[in-house]
Amino acid sequence: MPDFLLEIGCEEIPARMIADASLALEQRLAGLLSRERLASAQPTTFSTPRRLAILAAGIPQAQPDLTEQITGPSAKVAFKDGNPTAAAQAFARKAGVEVSRLESISTPKGEYLAATVTKKGRSSEEVLAEFLPEVIAGIPWPKSMYWRKPSERFVRPVRWLVAMLGDEVVPVEFDGIRAGKTSRGHRIIGQSEVQVANAGGYAQTLRGAKVLNAPERLLQTRKALDAATRTIPGARWREDKELLDTVVNLTEWPSAILGSFDPEFLALPQEVLVTVMRDHQKYFAIEDAEGKLLPYFLAVLNTDGDPQGIIRHGHERVLRARFNDARFFWDTDQKHPLRERLTWLRNVTFQKDLGTYYEKTQRVQRLCSWLCESLRQRGTEVRSGIVHKAACLSKTDLTTELVKEFTELQGIVGGLYARVQQLDVDMPDANRQAIAQVVYDQYKPESMEDSVPRTVEGAVFSVCDKVDTITGMFALGLQPTGSKDPFALRRQANGIIKTIAEHKLPLSLGLLFANSRQVYRGSAAEKKFTAANSAALQAFLRERLEFYLRDHLGHKYDVVNAVLAAGWEDVVDAVARVEAVSRVRTSADFESISVAFKRIKNILRQANETGKEIGAVVDPSLLGDEAERELAAQIPQAAEAANALRTEKKYEQALVEISRIRVAVDRFFDKVMVMVDDEAVRANRLALLQTLLKEFSTIADFSEIVTEGGGKQLSS
Repeated sequence: MPDFLLEIGCEEIPARMIADASLALEQRLAGLLSRERLASAQPTTFSTPRRLAILAAGIPQAQPDLTEQITGPSAKVAFKDGNPTAAAQAFARKAGVEVSRLESISTPKGEYLAATVTKKGRSSEEVLAEFLPEVIAGIPWPKSMYWRKPSERFVRPVRWLVAMLGDEVVPVEFDGIRAGKTSRGHRIIGQSEVQVANAGGYAQTLRGAKVLNAPERLLQTRKALDAATRTIPGARWREDKELLDTVVNLTEWPSAILGSFDPEFLALPQEVLVTVMRDHQKYFAIEDAEGKLLPYFLAVLNTDGDPQGIIRHGHERVLRARFNDARFFWDTDQKHPLRERLTWLRNVTFQKDLGTYYEKTQRVQRLCSWLCESLRQRGTEVRSGIVHKAACLSKTDLTTELVKEFTELQGIVGGLYARVQQLDVDMPDANRQAIAQVVYDQYKPESMEDSVPRTVEGAVFSVCDKVDTITGMFALGLQPTGSKDPFALRRQANGIIKTIAEHKLPLSLGLLFANSRQVYRGSAAEKKFTAANSAALQAFLRERLEFYLRDHLGHKYDVVNAVLAAGWEDVVDAVARVEAVSRVRTSADFESISVAFKRIKNILRQANETGKEIGAVVDPSLLGDEAERELAAQIPQAAEAANALRTEKKYEQALVEISRIRVAVDRFFDKVMVMVDDEAVRANRLALLQTLLKEFSTIADFSEIVTEGGGKQLSS
């Protein structure tokens, strides 16, 4: 069976788009092969800035013939007085068989005519030629260009196509380009055109033309960076996965050069220097064994080297100019300290319906004051003065020249400036450093992998700042929809939950957002906060907590569902309960209790649906069976012990106490019929089950746990 190759050659694709596009091409081709019965091994991709390619090994020469049974009209309609009607004859013609070969089959709707037909498989070449243009056009891009046909869209102009089945060309056409065997090598050091003899040898052919696939480029880039760094004793290049992925997708044959800059620039904060090198020039920083920045950098080239040093000299000259700009902006900004810039925020818009950053600063300050007091009452000490001053200065760096030039440094610049400026007369240096740290950390964490703010004061401010943004956006109905989240509200909500969890802040999300809404009182946003928006916000927060527990902490979905069903607004408490349930869920007693609670819920649900009365309280005089008397006696004892442990947050021990009633519960269901004819007895037994469910569902709703049998239990 031959290998299949598709290569789409084009102008340079933006580096950030290549990985997703390559994955989409793999998924779409795999889907096509599966749908068209052309089974092969999992396709492998080959991507560079100038091409997206994919290789599927072992494609059948043709689809297998497909034999299937198709259903026609009912037997009553197809035959009349034993003779075929027009309906039967039409069905036979459609199926391509004689009427005599039609058969009768039984279906849930009665007797119907059927025909067994064999569909001849098409050649692989024919199938691929028909559907590959759809595969290419269907690759999703953040931005696309339209070409000759409205259905043909691609991120950059397509310059060549290679489509081969073994050593034969598949006649595919896209954007007016016909597929052939001619690919192209590296733009500078490779062959302008290279002939692909067969699909299986594609990677080797391109390697000879100085083009490597992404995994090979990654390895070659790392080796080049290591080799260049070894020329400086005791140095190492600063690991940066995101930058590494970027330079890999900017090259086809990578190499690295070592450059240097004037050590006097090291007087600038390393955050500024690294941002200039990393984000603006795509350079890797070099540091010593202690992590201190050295006056060198590494640039990755898309060529085989720089023997004369011309490229290195150009990079050094550009970097020197960028560093000079950064130093000029730093010095210029010091002429107006942060405390003076606060009023300037009246001219900086946060969001057109939510006002300026000055108004946002005031809202966040008020919310921080409430949260500091709330935490203090719950035993968590927060230096409210530090938080208040940091909130006051937090957004002032938006008015600085350095942030205008290097927007990636927002917050970081404010923290750096607060560290070196006099914030108040006679302010102790320790307080100034604490305030600077809060401002510096205000946007943390920027992802689930990022660290949270380092201090509790930083955590309080970071949480309140994000809460204010989310509240305002939901008030305006600007919540995330599908994959769209233009205001990064999911990321901010993730940051809130991660920060609360890791700093173990004893607070309620519901109360926190309710107070944030109060801070908006009287504003245009508050007037737009409908009941629907409020419900959407509640669902959004719960979903983000579920994401944190399941995807970040790795807990099972049923455990997460069970715990959140019993309460979710206290993040720290929810984490503790999930961890406890996860530890005990594999025990036999817990499994049995989960099954019993499913059964209890089913019984109570059916009773409600059928209008059966459920007693308000359990009447001991109506407990006629020994098994139900035993269960009724054990419930208060176990509940008291479990609730005492739950109050002390000893959830695992509480769950063990709950599991002790397993024997009594099992005996109850073995010996007692709940839904008896006697209405009073039935209502009393339902009240007993409802009491059991209520008393022991405060840690988790055990009926949500997926048991070995799938949790499907019959009601009694």
